Amino acid sequence: MSRIGKRPINIPPKVSVAIAGQDVTVKGAKGELHRTLSPKIEIVQDGNNLQVNRRDDSRSARQLHGLSRTLVANMIEGVSNGFQTRLEIQGVGYRAQVQGTTLVLNVGYSIPVQINPPSGIDIKVEGTTNVIVSGINKEVVGNVAAQIRSVRPPEVYKGKGIRYAGEVVRRKAGKTGKK
Repeated sequence: MSRIGKRPINIPPKVSVAIAGQDVTVKGAKGELHRTLSPKIEIVQDGNNLQVNRRDDSRSARQLHGLSRTLVANMIEGVSNGFQTRLEIQGVGYRAQVQGTTLVLNVGYSIPVQINPPSGIDIKVEGTTNVIVSGINKEVVGNVAAQIRSVRPPEVYKGKGIRYAGEVVRRKAGKTGKK
């Protein structure tokens, strides 16, 4: 039995959840999210709690049990508080700026790299080297942050590049030269 799947999901006071068959719609102060769950999973609302159950004991139903519960919990968390991911840019002359909604990265290429975020995603720059990606959908926030990081991942010799805040990059020793 899934330990995560058994845990009930508490619904905050300003969040409303609508369940229609396998479709779950969550509305809150920050917006609205919709997801269709697998037919092997059922979701039951009783008062201020949601319980995610599986319809049978098949292997795929057991695999989807904890995942479905976490997805619904993240939807509720997203519409009430939102999610954010921080990125740091390290390197001489590397910087970021926002022009309108477009993120412009100067990270050592001959032309600046422009990233247009999808709707519902907000990108802010603190200083010139800290980028904050925020939104209500955890999956999309993570994908946009990964897309930004993939422009110039941190390299292992000097540590230059774009990294997640708090990410530790293992450094390699360079060539030592002739003796």
